[in-house]
Amino acid sequence: MKVSQAVASRKSVRGFLDKPVPADTIRRVLDAAARAPSGGNLQPWHIHVIGGEALERLRGIMRERIAHAPKGEDREYHVYPPELVAPYRDRRFEVGESLYHYLGIPREDKARRLAQFASNFTFFGAPLALFCTVDRRMGPPQWSDLGMYLQTVMLLLREEGLDSCAQECWAMYPETIGSFLQLPAERMLFTGMAIGYEDPEAPANQLRAARAPLTEFAEFIGV
Repeated sequence: MKVSQAVASRKSVRGFLDKPVPADTIRRVLDAAARAPSGGNLQPWHIHVIGGEALERLRGIMRERIAHAPKGEDREYHVYPPELVAPYRDRRFEVGESLYHYLGIPREDKARRLAQFASNFTFFGAPLALFCTVDRRMGPPQWSDLGMYLQTVMLLLREEGLDSCAQECWAMYPETIGSFLQLPAERMLFTGMAIGYEDPEAPANQLRAARAPLTEFAEFIGV
């Protein structure tokens, strides 16, 4: 698979087949992804991969946690700016409405929309879960390194015929996940990711999020 093919075929998959991911495959991907760019070669990413009985235990924990704290815990960072302005606000609204359209959930059906959102915390049935954590002393440049590492992981997963869904929603439950992972005090949760094989019949997987045209975000000077 060419890099361009991996980029074009990568998407957020929200429905997975009940098919295990070989342990050597995920190890190979995570090792190869460490060639991602890293300022000063700090390599600030810390990765946990969870599967099997441990993943089922985490799903059980989250079912109880969501029931008791549906709005989450004290956040350690904002996934989105508190005052999201156009065009970013509009893009977020558009992709959300597109997802619910494919799921057949009207805007007024709040209960089903909440249930769909809660499926994030089951990793959409994926056989593997990944968490990325980072030292609290790191700043925005190192957080950008995390994104480059995770993007590299997602592209390498495509090369292996695998799919993924990056999930910053896990930032809603930093205490629960920190306890489950037994994170040291200096480490904080950044994001989660579902990993597995796409279920092509899942309605949510029909969504192909739109992207802004090049003319909207790029300027060329002397080119």
